[in-house]
Amino acid sequence: MGDRNNSVDRDAVAAWLGARADITPPLRLTTIAGGRSNLTYDVQDADGRRFVLRRPPLHGVLSSAHDMERESRIISALADSAVPVPAVIGFEPDEAVIGAPFFVMRFVPGEVLRSGSDVEAHLDVSSRATTGENVIDVLVELHRVDPLAVGLGDLVRRSPYLSRQLRRWHGQLVQSRTRELPVLDAVHARLAAGRPPEPEAVIVHGDYRLDNLIVDPTNGRVAAVLDWELTTVGDPRMDLATLLAYWSAADEALTALPDPPTLLPGFPHRERLLQRYGQLTGRDLDAMPYFMAFAYWRLACILEGVYSRYRAGAYGTHSAGFDQVGERVEMLGERALELIGAG
Repeated sequence: MGDRNNSVDRDAVAAWLGARADITPPLRLTTIAGGRSNLTYDVQDADGRRFVLRRPPLHGVLSSAHDMERESRIISALADSAVPVPAVIGFEPDEAVIGAPFFVMRFVPGEVLRSGSDVEAHLDVSSRATTGENVIDVLVELHRVDPLAVGLGDLVRRSPYLSRQLRRWHGQLVQSRTRELPVLDAVHARLAAGRPPEPEAVIVHGDYRLDNLIVDPTNGRVAAVLDWELTTVGDPRMDLATLLAYWSAADEALTALPDPPTLLPGFPHRERLLQRYGQLTGRDLDAMPYFMAFAYWRLACILEGVYSRYRAGAYGTHSAGFDQVGERVEMLGERALELIGAG
């Protein structure tokens, strides 16, 4: 990957960053793969110092999901907590600097494990159990943070969290729908009708999964939690369910995404992760089938949007494998329906 000067002006970034940190120009900006929405850049100066810049996508999306100030403020609020996050250098609201609001963080060394090959290259078998346990430990620490105490009280909403989530993801499904998907409609109806009582509201990451974490390959521990754009205050079981839905196991026919890294030997089964979370928090997890159904349904809604854009030709020549996304949407819907029951 090369510089993306069509979206980020290196000289403008150098001037802005030089006023806030010790750097030696010129800067080299390289896109970091993996992000599906906001754009992320590895920024390196002439002496090898590294930073990370985040800016919104080049084309319009829901502004609420891509608020740079909000994401940088959440990360900054967690700086003194037990949750590992990058150090934020600063936020820039003026679009005139690079064409969009942005923020810059310190670079955190480590690996993002998106596939089985990533795991094989960077994490030995003995370290994978540590990773699984530490992923849960970090989530537990996040759910222990008092949002009011760290200045995130404005994330608290009066309307019920699950109602907000159902409305949000069903709305996105309706907007992206290009075909009939009765199974997703059935799951939505049952999720709406069967909402369990919600416990105390905590900070919910919103997309907590292995490939949104930086893992230190020397010890298997989480070095930083990334991608806070969906963060809110709500039910902690939704974060746990999201993690477990992506945490595929070798004894399952369905995987949430292709080539899930957790299929490799050494990673604990999701049942062990669920048990660890319950032991560390003491929370009642009897309603987890509901939340797992919600997590699979939400992922199906997201992938249906991807599939719709693929059918519209949005991915051009980079669309290899997208033809299988539509089938996976329906499989995820069926799995969610099994979990939620006939109701």
